Amino acid sequence: MERQDGQDRGAGPLNQPAAIADPIETDALIVGAGPVGLFQAFQLGLLEISCHIVDALPAAGGQCVALYGGKPIYDIPGTPVTSGRDLAQSLLQQVAPFKPQFHFGEQVATLARQPDERLLLTTSAGKAFLAKTVFIAAGVGAFVPKRIAVEGIERFEGTSLFYHPDSLDRFAGQAVVVNGGDDVALETAIALTGTAAQVTLVHRRDGFQADEATVAAMRRLVAQGKLAFKVGQPGAFDGKQLQIVTPDATTLDLPLDALIACLGISPRLGPIADWGLELERKQVPVDTEKYETRERGVFAVGDINTYPGKKKLIVCGFHEATLAAWGATAIVFPGKAVPLQYTTTSTRLHELLGVRKA
Repeated sequence: MERQDGQDRGAGPLNQPAAIADPIETDALIVGAGPVGLFQAFQLGLLEISCHIVDALPAAGGQCVALYGGKPIYDIPGTPVTSGRDLAQSLLQQVAPFKPQFHFGEQVATLARQPDERLLLTTSAGKAFLAKTVFIAAGVGAFVPKRIAVEGIERFEGTSLFYHPDSLDRFAGQAVVVNGGDDVALETAIALTGTAAQVTLVHRRDGFQADEATVAAMRRLVAQGKLAFKVGQPGAFDGKQLQIVTPDATTLDLPLDALIACLGISPRLGPIADWGLELERKQVPVDTEKYETRERGVFAVGDINTYPGKKKLIVCGFHEATLAAWGATAIVFPGKAVPLQYTTTSTRLHELLGVRKA
């Protein structure tokens, strides 16, 4: 098999059956917890298809929250204006009755077809899933934190080095250095001044890509002596001390208990490229009946897929997720005719949604 660019792909992992003891069995596994992935879980729930969701980020929302969480969105049907963060929260509330199981901070690493036609997937955390169907809702790839470019620093991750932590409670009473210059970095440093013993913000220059009000709040805390600010870039780190290189090429050592890096995130297609799926310019071709890839039971919805007339819009992803869920019924419920029901009138759907007692 060859790539569209002519590079030989070889046989993909889909053609390499594997066996792992005690995988998590599920009707569906969704790769990606952005808006389309969350709505995919909702549509599956309406069809009584159970699912697990895996995402590389520490919380739901995907690109929508990570890149423009506070910015206005005007083209969600029936919602004149919302934000990326609020949209994610609404979708989480909508899907809550179906109780999807989330697995954050993990990437799906491998995908292998099994002798019984189910799909075995493993994650970067060593978890395994055995799924009847797979839905790739990974946007333009897994969003992963940008790393500090210091040799050997990765060995301190999870002990004294943290990227975009989902909770700051663990840093109470500690000396913490926050590295970064965007809204998330400044908000993290500001929040820590209420719990950490000492907080230092480090950025490569005395200028920020952050909201003016956030910058003003940071500068007030610096003036009050509650937050230290140093201009420089990390040069070395031994787990207990961060050495930064200042603009005049001198070095400054900052003792610490924890280093938090908020340098933004970047999309990477990552392991998806090695699953043996056909790719066209880093996107997965699908049909427009079920949004199924050329591998039975593997669907792709949202920005990760491609087909004639494709538009990268959230609303289009919602449509794709709806038809993909229906496409999965033939695999999850073989030989069963699944009726089309409406949430306005179906007592069964009302029971599933928790708006009517069984």
